[in-house]
Amino acid sequence: MLVKSEYDIEFHLPMPTPMVAMLHLHPSLEPQVRAGNELKVEHIDQDAKTDVPLSEYHDVFGNRCTRFVTPAGAIRLSGTSVVEMEGLADPINAYAQQAPVENLPSEVLQFLLASRYCEVDMFGPISQDLFGWMTPGWTKASAIRDWVHEKVMFNYKTARPTKTAMDVYAERIGVCRDYQHLAITLSRCQNIPARYVTGYLGDIRWPYSGAGDFSAWYEVFLDGRWMTMDARHNEPRVGRVLMAVGRDAADVAITTSFGNAILTNFYVDSYEVLADGTTVPSLPGAIAQEPLVTSANRGSAGAVQGLAE
Repeated sequence: MLVKSEYDIEFHLPMPTPMVAMLHLHPSLEPQVRAGNELKVEHIDQDAKTDVPLSEYHDVFGNRCTRFVTPAGAIRLSGTSVVEMEGLADPINAYAQQAPVENLPSEVLQFLLASRYCEVDMFGPISQDLFGWMTPGWTKASAIRDWVHEKVMFNYKTARPTKTAMDVYAERIGVCRDYQHLAITLSRCQNIPARYVTGYLGDIRWPYSGAGDFSAWYEVFLDGRWMTMDARHNEPRVGRVLMAVGRDAADVAITTSFGNAILTNFYVDSYEVLADGTTVPSLPGAIAQEPLVTSANRGSAGAVQGLAE
């Protein structure tokens, strides 16, 4: 199966501004890339377009990052990729075992700790009351995922960049990253390492649900490897395209601007294509949703982070 993903994002910047983008696919997917996976940054002055110089680095989580300094004015970030995938839905690993903390790899331990949006230290009694009695491993991990899915209501109008897992637990409403933050936090409290994931999740072999967006899910560490979980879309899905991983959304913002950046255009899509480039349509039957919130600001640094789907 071939999955094509594309984005076109534009900002207006009042002055020259340093920026960091995480818009490439995750390095682990490089052997599967069949086309594209390059970021183009352009300064637009009326009809003239000038390429902005870029440099790349890998962050502490192994994500591919791009840094650049934008001129003042209109800036466009765009790119496409085609990835070959197996075409299988998210696996159900019903017998996956949970390792004791003392046997976990050292690099995994950080995904048991509190982070910006995941207040593990505040959830101990809550998590223990809800899940402490359950069988460790996949049984408990999937129960946490499904509990969050059932208890939290999706509403894109409630998105805000300061919303933490405790806010989601109290309000019981949010967007996709809020679902994942709460599930990650409850998982960590049960000594299940959990990390936040951002990427593409189109309506591939699934009823069409509206405009595309970057999506968020999470992974748990069982049987010595990372396994996909999604508290927003808790049914197995096809066509997840990984972009970045981190402790929570603070680590994987799609773009971060170190100055004021006003989002003026946002387009994202991810869909199945045939070898000749023909688009494979989504399944019929779903009602199209309203456009979903896709941008937020974080302190003095602007960040665009997929909040929907």
